[in-house]
Amino acid sequence: MTQPLKDILVLDFSTLLPGPMATLMLSEAGAEVVKLERPATGEGARHTDPKIEGESIGFAVLNHGKRSVALDLKSKGAMDILRPILEKADVLVEQFRPGVMDRLGLGYEAVRAINPRIVYCSITGYGQTGPKATAAGHDLNYVGDTGVLSLSCGTEHQPTMPFGLVADIGGGTYPAVVNILLALMARQKTNTGVHLDIAMSEGAFAFAYWAHAEGVIAGQEIGNAASRLTGRLARYRLYSASDCRQIAVGALEEKFWQVFCDVIGQPEALRDDWRDPVACAAEVARRLGSQPSTHWEPLLSAADCCCSVVKTPAEAATDLHFTARGVFDRKLNVSGQEVPALPLPIAPEFRSSTGAAGRAAALGEDNVRFGVDSTKTE
Repeated sequence: MTQPLKDILVLDFSTLLPGPMATLMLSEAGAEVVKLERPATGEGARHTDPKIEGESIGFAVLNHGKRSVALDLKSKGAMDILRPILEKADVLVEQFRPGVMDRLGLGYEAVRAINPRIVYCSITGYGQTGPKATAAGHDLNYVGDTGVLSLSCGTEHQPTMPFGLVADIGGGTYPAVVNILLALMARQKTNTGVHLDIAMSEGAFAFAYWAHAEGVIAGQEIGNAASRLTGRLARYRLYSASDCRQIAVGALEEKFWQVFCDVIGQPEALRDDWRDPVACAAEVARRLGSQPSTHWEPLLSAADCCCSVVKTPAEAATDLHFTARGVFDRKLNVSGQEVPALPLPIAPEFRSSTGAAGRAAALGEDNVRFGVDSTKTE
């Protein structure tokens, strides 16, 4: 199948995670992505550890397959150099605080005057407007501000960090990709572009939809770990085996819960975790903690009751299921060494060759290709 974004040109002014992952997904579907970077140093992520032969693995994971143009956006001649590229571009992705692109002469209105068809996507923490629009923040702040973090944050004396970057990826990357694709579809009908205002904090709300229903609409008080999905019930929790490996018990439905209880020998009197969740969970913890994970794993797998041993990232990468589905077949080239690329939710039918080895372009590698001579700027 032809890659759906084969003829789309994307200008990527973003750094770090949300924007680069979004443009990587567009690139995987065929778009040509041109990454604009600072001369001499490039994006800061180029210098992060770990590295292979001096090349950052983290940077390569998010930026392979893209072009690199090095240009000082603050220089006097930068806009003249960029104009021919802006005229041809379909999408522009930027991740500066509100107002920065305007000061560079690259704000939406200025770019739209050059190219009315451009889909201009701004990714920020709090959006382009509102009292907190220019406030600094990171993922932890965004999930904290939206109430998501309060739902499962550990005890007062042992707070727990979120396992993933919910706001950065779930509130930034994914909404950006979805809305860019929607905007490209709308452009086919209107022949005009749009300015997309993606706020990472707002995107985080969807990850606790049930808290919105219960806490916002119904007005119920939702405390830390007080919901059926955040640890209130014994049937949906993490427990430790005797070897300190974690067991994920997700037996929400009654049929799965009863099967799980049969496997561990939970007494009938302590199976009603709605009536006495504390006593019930304590007994489950005692029983699972009496044996190592190697004892429980085959029993829980055979029972098929939504309970499993928590895997490390390295273990997951070699899991027979993911291996059979080719999840890690796509390769990334880092300083001549092939390593697994980051699995992304782009259907294989929309990608280039599944096993193709991509690499991250050297800083400024594509300046000549796009007619950019950074030495001419002042």
